[in-house]
Amino acid sequence: MTTFDDRERAFETKFAHDEEMKFRLAARRNKLLGLWAARLMGLSDVEAEAYAKDVVRADFEEAGDEDVIRKLLGDLTSAGVDTDEAQIREALAGQTLEAKRQLVDGQ
Repeated sequence: MTTFDDRERAFETKFAHDEEMKFRLAARRNKLLGLWAARLMGLSDVEAEAYAKDVVRADFEEAGDEDVIRKLLGDLTSAGVDTDEAQIREALAGQTLEAKRQLVDGQ
């Protein structure tokens, strides 16, 4: 049974690592997305950092990306930025790629 136990532990370790990486990727992506939106709204550097943290926190409201998209769409619209859900989803996809690149590069 030792071989089976070793394999089970290896799978559990890999699962835990994969889940941590998914969390880190989503958090990094949301921060980048928040900084992107902050630039569109014309926020200062300090305000942009605070806003990016708010976007990261918004992702904990529900599973999936809809909570983040709703927040960004509402905030950008309130700030007078001409945008729509499709543009935000496109930015989300682009920031996902950038977040992956940054995590691989160790930034």
